[in-house]
Amino acid sequence: MGWKAAEKLIRHWKVLRGDNVMIIRGKDKGESGLIKRVIRSQNRVIVEGKNLVKKHIKQGEGHTGGIFSVEAPLHVSNVQVVDPVTGKPCKIGYKYLEDGTKVRYARGMYASGAVIPRPEILKERRKPRPTSPGPKDTPIELAQEKTYDEKAGIGMPDL
Repeated sequence: MGWKAAEKLIRHWKVLRGDNVMIIRGKDKGESGLIKRVIRSQNRVIVEGKNLVKKHIKQGEGHTGGIFSVEAPLHVSNVQVVDPVTGKPCKIGYKYLEDGTKVRYARGMYASGAVIPRPEILKERRKPRPTSPGPKDTPIELAQEKTYDEKAGIGMPDL
């Protein structure tokens, strides 16, 4: 889209992919949606169906050209996570429960203090793990030969 890298990157992100957020500044102010993508190098997020801009795409091989509406990135400071209880935008805090698990919770002036669960979409990988070995993977036979020597007694202990 032509955005340059941010001068000061956010180190600890509290907004995650799949969060329900409300836009607090800009032309879509007051509307809410799910975060589709997080662009950490630019401190920006893409919200599904919001901040639409017209993009002119030239016709090429295999696709037609025309004018399309695409979602433009928003700066992360212009969105806030929606409190699951009140439905209003709130800040995010972290705390530890009695059993020792670290959770996110709604904090701020009008926040309920309810726990905000991690989005289910984060459990899925964007790029699936390869099932077959690639060209740079070490064969299993070679790895076992180098790391385990039964005669010398070097390697895995007897179980």
